Amino acid sequence: MIDVLVVDDDFRVAEINAKYVGKVPGFRVTARAHNAAQALATVERGTVDLVLLDHYLPDRTGLDLVHRMREQGHGTDVIMITAASEVTTVQQAMRLGALHYLVKPFTFAALRARLESYAALRRTVDRVGGRGLTGQEQVDRIFGALRTAPAPSAPGLPSGHSEPTTDLICGILHRAGQPLSAHEVAARTGLSRSTAQRYLRHLEQAGRLRLSLKYGDTGRPEHRYAWVAP
Repeated sequence: MIDVLVVDDDFRVAEINAKYVGKVPGFRVTARAHNAAQALATVERGTVDLVLLDHYLPDRTGLDLVHRMREQGHGTDVIMITAASEVTTVQQAMRLGALHYLVKPFTFAALRARLESYAALRRTVDRVGGRGLTGQEQVDRIFGALRTAPAPSAPGLPSGHSEPTTDLICGILHRAGQPLSAHEVAARTGLSRSTAQRYLRHLEQAGRLRLSLKYGDTGRPEHRYAWVAP
């Protein structure tokens, strides 16, 4: 089994990512961390093979954490899972040895593809490593093991929508016990209002949410969404 540490400052997102990892054969989540200090302490115990790492952490960035890990001699593998999509951040992640970089929001299929390619890399290195020396063909196999095909959107979700974000919004509304506006959903999930509105509209059209209107003294009525029990 490949032991995985999930690092995300949002407890709910960390739980969703951990559940996704648990669906991929050969992988298990052995720890969760919600800041860089917790993550580094877990890595130092030497019980982790792979870190799924968010960049935006409360005490330092994910890349700062990777840099610290490398300074201390920890070669633990890293896959970045983050909303940070700036080219400079991606380049720095590559230079620090991140094996994959997955931009939020993403689908389960996209995460599974990267985990499976990581598992293939480990198997390839194990096979080639037993020979001591490598030729170009063996080197090509090692680098080729990390290639992944573009993952399709999850069934039933429009292009640009992801399962983790859908699950996050559904969980918020399910626990709310009352209708929420797009602004309230955005505040509770950390999403932008436009993104929250896009997901809410799709979920309402799919029959998973009920739309109601709240009229004020002036202006347009406020759209509010409530969970519909299956």
